[in-house]
Amino acid sequence: MSRFVIQGRRTVAGSHVVSGNKNAALPMIAATLLTADAVTLTNVPDIADVETMLEAIRPFGARVTRNRAASEVTIATPHLKTAKIAPELAGRLRTSFLFAGPLLSRAGRASLPPPGGDAIGHRRLDTHFDGFRALGAKAQVGRRTLYFKGELKGARILLDEASVTATENILMAAVLAKGTTEIYNAACEPHVVDLANLLNAMGAKVTGAGTNRILVEGVEELHGCTMRIGCDYIEAGSFLVAAAVTGGELTLTNIDPEPFAILEGAFARFGVTWTIDAKARTLRYVPRKTLRMKYDLGDAIPSVADGPWPAFPSDLMSVLIVLATQTRGTCLFFEKMFESRLYFVDHLRQMGAKIVQCDPHRVVVTGPSQLIGGTVAANDIRAGISLVIAALSAKGETSIANAETVDRGYVAVEKTLSALGAGISRV
Repeated sequence: MSRFVIQGRRTVAGSHVVSGNKNAALPMIAATLLTADAVTLTNVPDIADVETMLEAIRPFGARVTRNRAASEVTIATPHLKTAKIAPELAGRLRTSFLFAGPLLSRAGRASLPPPGGDAIGHRRLDTHFDGFRALGAKAQVGRRTLYFKGELKGARILLDEASVTATENILMAAVLAKGTTEIYNAACEPHVVDLANLLNAMGAKVTGAGTNRILVEGVEELHGCTMRIGCDYIEAGSFLVAAAVTGGELTLTNIDPEPFAILEGAFARFGVTWTIDAKARTLRYVPRKTLRMKYDLGDAIPSVADGPWPAFPSDLMSVLIVLATQTRGTCLFFEKMFESRLYFVDHLRQMGAKIVQCDPHRVVVTGPSQLIGGTVAANDIRAGISLVIAALSAKGETSIANAETVDRGYVAVEKTLSALGAGISRV
């Protein structure tokens, strides 16, 4: 295992090319199993989770050709060799479970171990099971394996929660099912839209993606295509906070403007605003002299809560908490999605942040605080990048263990931030 060593209080500024969306890339890789033809994905992020997903798809018979310089991956699976996934691969990646839908759709069966992923709290699979059963599959829970089998037919499905991965899995299972499928209370995230766009480019008939009601008219077969993965607005938000807490001016390129309309309200509450050139697909942030909290009417302490899209995304809650430690004022953060995501604030308190943890879901942050470097550890992707950002604004040297955790969601963090002026290295 490696660690990041960061010399704080250096300005992060310059221009950064935003990577492709990790949360779109992984289901889109799984979707390539739905056809025997070659599918080319562009704007693919060069991160560990993508590498694991590509490693996981090869045993199914997939031929994977990767051009890292061009950020492209081409996958062709002319013949499915198996409908099983190896336990060691499934344990490293929660989205390994996204192979279930394509395997069910193309092979009529799937056998998968329980998925792994970040330890940020319980993430149930019941919604996936209910959706597959509604489509006609029989599901069986073994001691260490989950089994699905059956001929799929269109159905009206009301999801018991707006789960992103369940929406994606059921959507992929439904595109080759006989008849029409309605997915109600569907997740609306941009990466669900990316997946639907890919499926349509492959010949599927999907409408309503980006709303809570998706209609799928089953087709006989799908074909190959080329599709660009949308920008990673979570990465973009993380780098914006890194610039904000160090006082740097930042230009982000290769963005898609739409997601930032959802993010701008929460960021503006802390004094972080930007301008977007939609045609050039760039975003420019110019720092203010002082970051100051915008209070609610009557000078009431504001709160930031996450939720399913178009609510503020959970994946940015951790970095926004770091932003709050450097902003004058007090804010309540309400993490509604995962009961373990906020535990990383213990490390921020260790560094000198003024944070009160009310319960597993809520923390109160008062800033600004002078953070002091120390030794901390990254326990999940978003906590990891948040501690990196905190270290960038801290006085002295910070050592962050488990650097590989950050690699799962961010491309070459130490190289990228060094190019922007940060004092960061990997040991």
